[in-house]
Amino acid sequence: MAQYFYIHPENPQLRLIQQAVAIIKRGGVIAYPTDSAYALGCQLDNKEALERLRRIRHLDEHHPMTLICKDLSHLSTYARVDNQVYRLLKAHTPGPYTFILQATSEVPRRLHHPKRKTIGLRVPDNAIVTALLQALEAPLVSTTLVLSDQDGPAGDAEVLKDLLQHQVDLIIDGGHVVVHPTSVVDLSTDLVEIIREGAGDLSAFR
Repeated sequence: MAQYFYIHPENPQLRLIQQAVAIIKRGGVIAYPTDSAYALGCQLDNKEALERLRRIRHLDEHHPMTLICKDLSHLSTYARVDNQVYRLLKAHTPGPYTFILQATSEVPRRLHHPKRKTIGLRVPDNAIVTALLQALEAPLVSTTLVLSDQDGPAGDAEVLKDLLQHQVDLIIDGGHVVVHPTSVVDLSTDLVEIIREGAGDLSAFR
């Protein structure tokens, strides 16, 4: 049975954040709010937790995952970028963007795009996510929470109670999230490509 925490969306309670991080470090899979929808997350180097996350979402082993980071401090560890790309990332984070970047050897192979060795990286503009990642001191492996019997991404934790209570270890209720998918921008080559137009200003990438 999943634990259920209500965490204030603007002033996250440190005690609950620390409990959530402890669950993640024990190999837990969590449902949590971002600035675009609710998501599923787990620890970067926990293969079993990642497999559970994929089963919940009915994703095959080749479906790309995203690294959720508190800021760009982990960028050089997990992605290769030049100065121009770094300036673009700095100008658009935190925000509703997922950036496709060349992965470094620090990223486990099971998280790579199977052919291109790329990884998605995201820095959400969400106080709960920032607090979680600061306490965890590492990125989360994550995917948007879209369940097979739902029309689109989840925006309300209350709906997730019945759907996920036997599948995840923790549901974080951070209030209602207005669902607006991120924009996905491929910066892994010299040719910038907008994969999906979603939230956020894309004029700098055109």
